[in-house]
Amino acid sequence: MTFSNFIDILWQNRKAILLSGASVFVLATILAFVLPFTYTASATFLPPGTNTGGSSAIAMMGQLSALGGGGGASSLLGGKSQADLFVGLLKSHSVSHALIQRFDLKKVYKVKKESDAAKALTAHSNFEADSKSSIIQIEVTDKSPQRASDLANGYLEALQDASANLALTESSQRRLFYEQRLAKERDDLANAEVELKQDQEKSGLIAPAGQTASELQTLAQLRSQVSEREVRLASLQYYESEDNPDVLRLRQEIASLKEHVAQLENGQNKGQFGSFSTAQVPEMQLEYIRKARDVKYHEVLFESIAKQYEAARLDEAKDTPLQIIDKATVPDTKSGPHRGIIMLIGLILGLMAGTVWVLFRVAQQQAR
Repeated sequence: MTFSNFIDILWQNRKAILLSGASVFVLATILAFVLPFTYTASATFLPPGTNTGGSSAIAMMGQLSALGGGGGASSLLGGKSQADLFVGLLKSHSVSHALIQRFDLKKVYKVKKESDAAKALTAHSNFEADSKSSIIQIEVTDKSPQRASDLANGYLEALQDASANLALTESSQRRLFYEQRLAKERDDLANAEVELKQDQEKSGLIAPAGQTASELQTLAQLRSQVSEREVRLASLQYYESEDNPDVLRLRQEIASLKEHVAQLENGQNKGQFGSFSTAQVPEMQLEYIRKARDVKYHEVLFESIAKQYEAARLDEAKDTPLQIIDKATVPDTKSGPHRGIIMLIGLILGLMAGTVWVLFRVAQQQAR
């Protein structure tokens, strides 16, 4: 069939095609005027700690979850920014469940199951995060303008309640990280003190004095500095790449400190640290010195981690909650249905259906 033949067929059957278009257009018009008006209310907010960088929050939450400290937050992983994290939380079961219970949405959407009400709520809700500003917009569409506004604001309140139990900012996660390390170090220090006391009671030795005690403290401080920097490096690696200047600097410091520790323990750096060498100490006293060194090491490390924990806790206290930019107001103009679009789509579909029917009928006639 040539293009001219195609045009001739359409022209000869124009009445049938126009009749089809008009019929569907009328049906679409009736539908457009039968559908109830819908209203859309919107609210906007800025996630807390946005200026610290959301990628660190997500990465660290994954690590904390693996350690048993992430809790339900691990289900929210997978986003690329702080805004993505909060959009995921808005879509979570805890938030939708709170709204369904508060506004009796099973009755509103005329369903029996909460899962069906959650699906209906999702269909009536939309969340968008601006990639540049991290501002998140909540939109809720409903037949009732008041309920649309209430649901949009309800999302904000449910989000605040849900996020209150989660560490979603970098400072909160740093505080959790150091809190866990502090608890572990407290136990290690207590165990080291018990072992030292048991060794004292068994051997009758007392703490070494003079140069030995001084060098013992120096060695413990060096070892604690190594561990303290390793803790800082582990925390930094949660949200920085391996080629980050701070990561590289910490690695160099750790390597240098470990070298000094090895030299002191082997008695190979006498010029800088004195003449103390573990090879020159009787076995019983050597065991005591090692245990005393462990106690001193854990004491210094505990103090260092405690300072880091306190700094993170103070930073967390400075974090603001959700920064609500605009609360939802009752919309005074309808957002749907778009009657003109529905009618136009009906006309186009009707003409297309008429054209297909005409071509099908002509093809059948030619086949005979």
